[in-house]
Amino acid sequence: MLAGAFKALGDPVRLRLLSMIAGRDGGEACVCDISPTFAVSQPTISHHLKVLRDNGFVASERRGTWVYYRVVPSALAPLAAALADMAPLAGVNAVTV
Repeated sequence: MLAGAFKALGDPVRLRLLSMIAGRDGGEACVCDISPTFAVSQPTISHHLKVLRDNGFVASERRGTWVYYRVVPSALAPLAAALADMAPLAGVNAVTV
């Protein structure tokens, strides 16, 4: 399970999408606001958002013709815990989320 979650976030576009959504005012973003910031097609953005949604990192809500996405913080907790558990092995201080 963790491997799949890390794989989903291993793509730079998906990681940036997650970061952008989390950083938006109100904690959500419309796909119409996200798409123009990437040098990839709308269908590619939709694919990446679907991967994030299928892995539980984002939730979506359709409003009219647009879909709004928000981060699911509880989905990040297991990843943060796994990284914190590995931190002593790497000789670094644990990171908290």
